[in-house]
Amino acid sequence: MNPTDLYEWISSKEVLAQSNISRATLNNYIKLGILPRPIVKNPGATLKGVKQIGYFPLEVLDRISKVRQLKRENRTIDEIAAHFQKMDPLKAKDGDTIEKRTEPCPVQICDTIRKDSHLTLTIDELDAPAYLINHRFEIEWINDAAQKKIFNQPVRTIEEQASRNIFKLFFRWQFHDHVQNWQQIIGAHLGIVKQSLPRSDMPTLFSGIGENEIHLLKTLYDDASAVECKEICDLWARFELRDKTIQVYHIYCMHFREGLFFVYVPAEESSSDILNLLGQRRSIIADLLRKRIPSLASLSVLVADLQDSVRICAELLPSEYFELINQLWESLAGCIEKHEGIYGKHAGDGFVYYFINRPNGGNHVMNSINCAKEMRERIKVFSEKWRVRKGWLNDFYLNIGINEGQEFCGTIRCASNVEFTALGDTINYASRLSDFARYGSIWVTKNAINKLGPEELASIRFGIQRQNGERMVFAENSFARVADMLAEHDRPTLKFADIATIPVTEVF
Repeated sequence: MNPTDLYEWISSKEVLAQSNISRATLNNYIKLGILPRPIVKNPGATLKGVKQIGYFPLEVLDRISKVRQLKRENRTIDEIAAHFQKMDPLKAKDGDTIEKRTEPCPVQICDTIRKDSHLTLTIDELDAPAYLINHRFEIEWINDAAQKKIFNQPVRTIEEQASRNIFKLFFRWQFHDHVQNWQQIIGAHLGIVKQSLPRSDMPTLFSGIGENEIHLLKTLYDDASAVECKEICDLWARFELRDKTIQVYHIYCMHFREGLFFVYVPAEESSSDILNLLGQRRSIIADLLRKRIPSLASLSVLVADLQDSVRICAELLPSEYFELINQLWESLAGCIEKHEGIYGKHAGDGFVYYFINRPNGGNHVMNSINCAKEMRERIKVFSEKWRVRKGWLNDFYLNIGINEGQEFCGTIRCASNVEFTALGDTINYASRLSDFARYGSIWVTKNAINKLGPEELASIRFGIQRQNGERMVFAENSFARVADMLAEHDRPTLKFADIATIPVTEVF
């Protein structure tokens, strides 16, 4: 074969697509000597995001077709392998076997020959059903095979994250219409999570749960055998499908801090490639988090900015200013986690935190307000330490804006980091409110306050202070439009044009 003739070579990706075999089967054929080892090269611009890929001579497609023919003749895989081993090695047109070709190719087709017989498996190439769930059992990532072969529905199109709870999906008609023994599948999953899931949580396992579902879940929970909690646990599951076929899976479940990753390997396929993939813990979870499904969620957004940061920066050495900012965020980190906040994007001396509306998570708006109040107390202590250290009169203030709304949330890759973010006016309005706030005040939109219940409203003091002659008058439990307060404080209005008509209040 003339190595400069690209049309006589075929990539592993094209082999899988054209022959309709799995990557595990392809690797098995290579291992048994039915197919030659691939030549590995950098595909360049033809496959974006792929550093290396294996290439085979076109004749491998004929060999795969021959394997199918021999299988139809009831030949075993060992007999098929022996048949190909008796044949001459797969040859290129110039007379060299593909295995022996080691000299550099003029157009760099063969950068290296892979020493082992396996092609590297990645999350994107995983053709076994797989999905990642968080600690609320909501699917964060899922591949096509799991959508089709396990859940029988397009899970990725479900916008609300709470509706992607696996137990809620197991109760949907699409799953029952696909799997006859669906109760056993639920029981298997309960066994995996039993050690961390109390029986008392059954009534709140997912939103909209019914009494019959609660009763069945409790029964299945009692019958389930707890699976030993390890980094990777495995069990067998038998799917009895409605079309009278039976599919047995070897299920691997990998525990991460962020949740559980499930991979279903058909019993007739080798698990070696999957286990090699699961051995790469860090890269797996990094890939999964980067590719999480965007979700429509109700959330409260807290945006805080350090007041007069430019002046403070000018008064400190650069090393001291960076030390100050890092110490500031470290001192606040505990209260964010305490009130179930999620770290958003840091922008220098400002930050964004999200509080998602979750079952049994408390009121998300109240969580954000309580977090803001605690942050205000912590910044007072922090400010005093730096006053003593520097002998200055500066006070540090965190100006905070809080808003509530329903937005799409997801992750964005930024350099080597993955940042959780939400898109929409909910975040923009909270950011403008933090700009509006002064001297450590906490401003909250009326929309957010309306999400609080009577007891929660009674636990906070909020309202509007207005100048009445020479004294300030406090109107408790009241709101005002931003535009009306701007006129009183003689502050620029253009910056706050997009929130000018929004009614807000101050939390004291």
